[in-house]
Amino acid sequence: MSTSAPMQEEIMNQPSQHELPSYLNPNELGPWGIYLEQVERVTPYLGKLGKWVETLKRPKRILTVDVPVELDNGTIAHFEGYRVQHNLSRGPGKGGVRYHQDVTLSEVMALSAWMSVKCAAVNVPFGGAKGGIRIDPRQYSERELERVTRRYITEIGMIIGPDKDIPAPDVNTNAQTMAWMVDTYSMNTGQLSTGVVTGKPLSLGGSLGRVEATGRGVFTVGVEAAKDAGLDLQGARVIVQGCGNVGGIAAKLFHEAGAKVIALQDHTATLYQDQGLDIPTILSQYHAKDGLAAHAQAGECLQADEFWALDCDILIPAALENQITATNADKIRAKIVIEGANGPTTPEADDILTQNGITVVPDVIANAG
Repeated sequence: MSTSAPMQEEIMNQPSQHELPSYLNPNELGPWGIYLEQVERVTPYLGKLGKWVETLKRPKRILTVDVPVELDNGTIAHFEGYRVQHNLSRGPGKGGVRYHQDVTLSEVMALSAWMSVKCAAVNVPFGGAKGGIRIDPRQYSERELERVTRRYITEIGMIIGPDKDIPAPDVNTNAQTMAWMVDTYSMNTGQLSTGVVTGKPLSLGGSLGRVEATGRGVFTVGVEAAKDAGLDLQGARVIVQGCGNVGGIAAKLFHEAGAKVIALQDHTATLYQDQGLDIPTILSQYHAKDGLAAHAQAGECLQADEFWALDCDILIPAALENQITATNADKIRAKIVIEGANGPTTPEADDILTQNGITVVPDVIANAG
């Protein structure tokens, strides 16, 4: 049976999965719900400061924007973008912008709140903020991603600025993304404003070591946690989820310190080598698009859920949220968990890890950079 022209047009105009509104996310609890539960759990320990609990539960400002972009094939795609400012009491908002097909408002709200806590925990004069766009960047050309970035920064431009809110790289964004943001914001305001973002190229005033900072921070707190636990890093068995600027850098530094990184996991594969993977070789040839699947010869390929049950001393979840849950927490055999990612452990999983005597270095300290 043939399809009529109007019906064909209707089918072509149906939004793809990453363009669907975030409120269709079937995850009822969501990252924001997890954050609220964390706040409830710490409330009894706040004493007189407990009067601020309700403030912690409420983002100061939530901006949801439509990001319409003309694609290379001439069609128009619409993406959902967010910028959330959780609390600006300590200074301008600070927090990255991530591009991911599963980004939701709940996630960005939670990430902004964790940034508030993180900035306070390490005593830097910033508040918490976060941004995101629901897009799978692997499906789009660099030109298309540039258009997405420029339109997004134009749409949120009224609430950001060097003295208001300062975006930064996050999942699937980098120095080039920040350069587009600087250029667009500067054009829109009529003056050069390189301070509107961090994580920009050195040629625009970026900082040396910015790319490695978070992963190096994970390693640094890992060293201290190991000392506290009486664990010798020389020969210690480490497993890492994530091969980007956090997990990859942390794996490299632990390897250089004499630890054996016996497993790496990303979105494509889980590699295992009992005597330790050749981390320098793997990371020097690693490309996010192809992932670890392109390095299958470097070790044994495991099923994704086998990663959590590996016999190790240190586990570093450095990918996305909600990775350690009530489903897999009891399988974990590590002595120390270092949260390289934001919110990788659910509250229920936290309870299980505590009951099993496993030390958890929380994200608000571990990945503060």
